[in-house]
Amino acid sequence: MTGDGRHIRLLIGLGAAVLLLLGNIFTLQIIKDSYKEDADRNSTVRETIYPIRGTIYDRNGKVLVGNKISYDIIVMPREVREFDTLALATVLNVTPEFIRNKLEEYRRRRSSIGSQGVTMMRMVPAEVYMRFDEVKYRFPGFRGQVRGMREYPVNAGGNLLGYVSEVNQAYIDKHPGEYRSGDYAGMTGIEAAREKDLRGEKGYHIYLRNSRNQIEQPYKDGAEDKEAVPGRDIVTTIDADLQQYGQELMQNKVGSVVAIEPSTGEILALVSSPGIDVEQLADIGKHYTEIAQNPYKPMYNRAVQASYPPGSVFKLVNGLIGLQEGVLRPEMYYPCSQGYHFGAGHKLGCHAHRSPINMEESIMMSCNAYYCYVLKNIIDNRKYENVADGLDAWHEYVQSFGFGRKLGSDFPAELSGSIPSSKTYNRAYGRGRWNSTTVISLSIGQGEILATPLHLANLCATIANRGYYYIPHIVKASEGVEIEPRFYEKQYTMVDTLQFPKIIHGMWLAVNAPAGAGGTARVAHVESLDICGKTGTAQNPRGADNSVFICFAPQDNPKIAIAAYVENGGFGAQYAAPIASLMVEKYLTGDVTRQGLEDRMKEADLMSRVKRD
Repeated sequence: MTGDGRHIRLLIGLGAAVLLLLGNIFTLQIIKDSYKEDADRNSTVRETIYPIRGTIYDRNGKVLVGNKISYDIIVMPREVREFDTLALATVLNVTPEFIRNKLEEYRRRRSSIGSQGVTMMRMVPAEVYMRFDEVKYRFPGFRGQVRGMREYPVNAGGNLLGYVSEVNQAYIDKHPGEYRSGDYAGMTGIEAAREKDLRGEKGYHIYLRNSRNQIEQPYKDGAEDKEAVPGRDIVTTIDADLQQYGQELMQNKVGSVVAIEPSTGEILALVSSPGIDVEQLADIGKHYTEIAQNPYKPMYNRAVQASYPPGSVFKLVNGLIGLQEGVLRPEMYYPCSQGYHFGAGHKLGCHAHRSPINMEESIMMSCNAYYCYVLKNIIDNRKYENVADGLDAWHEYVQSFGFGRKLGSDFPAELSGSIPSSKTYNRAYGRGRWNSTTVISLSIGQGEILATPLHLANLCATIANRGYYYIPHIVKASEGVEIEPRFYEKQYTMVDTLQFPKIIHGMWLAVNAPAGAGGTARVAHVESLDICGKTGTAQNPRGADNSVFICFAPQDNPKIAIAAYVENGGFGAQYAAPIASLMVEKYLTGDVTRQGLEDRMKEADLMSRVKRD
């Protein structure tokens, strides 16, 4: 090849390389603007716009939780430049030491904070915020932020509503990509259960800043700003008036009241006492230590988190199982000699009443001995190969009523309670080394049976519906908010619908039988309301017995089913029955005729009876 040929080829190769280089430069600088955007980002600052959190309403449209404006002071540690600390302290009405200590803390946390903003002061008074806003240009790296803060027009119970608090690192890690430092989220109650609906979506403004790190103007005239999307409003199933009334009746008592609408499974009231006052929720950080150190544990929602022995109200379940199994008929009579006697001098005691009695009378009088016979006949039924199989059949029946498992409510932190099976006693006594009298306390809702007040209210709703229930829930479907289809589905028990009226009349007699007939719940009688109920007295190793009562009304087409559980309240008729029946009367009629009983319940103080660690 000649020298000229090599020279021409070299020129062609060089030209091609130049063209390729020019093409890349054109693409990067003209066609692609990502590099330009990266440069822009280094000269911009993004200011978060926090959305207004959704409002929470009761079933009748009353606002349970609303919003008010809160003012915060934010620090961007990387943007802080030399400033007059005394002047800023004077504007914010704090000491210079407060500001210096905060900045020193942020310097120590520099690696974790990065370029994010940190909330230095929360809930600043409006006049302080306005004063700062006028002079903030003098303090680079400091800026104000307006956000919504929860307010509570109705005292509907802090345990029920829950609280909103700033997220910590553990919460951020548990919800990757959803939250960052300085964000708030619902931590308990309805606020936590419906956090995704209530929180909305954050927005932002983007501003340009100059070489001195000062904000000058909106980036691209605000074209890339994003408006915040308000949270969705939530309509609850709660009746605010009934909730408040229940709280008044439970004041100075430890326990819970749960009311359900049987035809829907909607929770009308969910009272846990003692509870958190709603005034403490707005500034939970300020009151958290005080609440957490309270020996009565007001943050502990007893309605769904406390597992108790149900006591004699559980006799209804055993009676229904006996009827379905064919080992019990309403006309059967059993004796009671102040209890059930078995083995070598063993006895499960009972209060004095006439004997023998039939099934309706056993419910009306709450006879213990009667249900010892019933349980023994269920477990020792000859159709089962042995007592273990009989107990496991009983266990399956009981679970069909929702016991021994979580009901699946939409309310957070629900416990499952406990129902024993043959495995329980095989572990305790050894296989084949126990029998029906070993577990006889199950007949009256004692022993290894544990249930929450929500379970007991659901039992009452199941009986009111004659054999089925809807999963209890606390949120109603509304615009933009759906509830899961399972809340509309009937959950049937293993007991035939035809068996339920046989025990319901006994519940009616317990409340409405003439004075002197032996009805244990006469105190719950209200003329024309046809309340059907069952008292319970649950043994309590920590003090006086617990007072238990379930009831529904009216007898036909029931509108409300309710369970009251009062720790150390004594017999069911002493506190639980009056409280539950007063709430039923208030809900169905809007008024209370038994003023003396109401006053006695409101004034009663049982706190000294309750032993706390």
